[in-house]
Amino acid sequence: MAKEFEISDEMRAQIGRESPPWIHEVTTTSVRAFARGVGYTDPVYYDVDTARKAGYRNLPAPPTYLGTPVFLPGRSSDTFSGPTEGQPAIKHGLAGLLDGGTETEYFDQICAGDTLVVVSRVAGLDVRESKSLGKMLITTNETTYTNQQTGKLVARQRGQAIFY
Repeated sequence: MAKEFEISDEMRAQIGRESPPWIHEVTTTSVRAFARGVGYTDPVYYDVDTARKAGYRNLPAPPTYLGTPVFLPGRSSDTFSGPTEGQPAIKHGLAGLLDGGTETEYFDQICAGDTLVVVSRVAGLDVRESKSLGKMLITTNETTYTNQQTGKLVARQRGQAIFY
């Protein structure tokens, strides 16, 4: 439990820093697998004709599915498949981690066949105190998803991580 913790100038310098762009692919197989994995049974996630009759270009990406990061050996994280180089890093020295939640805002359809360009940035840092955990660092990251074919921003995610 951290009794004292302050945001350093080095940590503050990471605010606004962006990751290199990374590609996420949305395929019919990945849409079906994600929908099945989370228990969605709506046929629009499985049958292209049904999806088109419902007004989609192809199988729509289910809520919270924003494509699968393209894995490139030697350049990708073995855990999350995103880029390993050029990532903003907050060196804080705190051992504990909690998920602070994620919110997703959608601006356009995401469908099978889409390729998304994904860029994350550190949007903010805050220190708060908990009676049970002591001083906590709350990091906020913002990730944009842009359709590579149209150039349109299709989604934005804001997520928080709580380090203690």
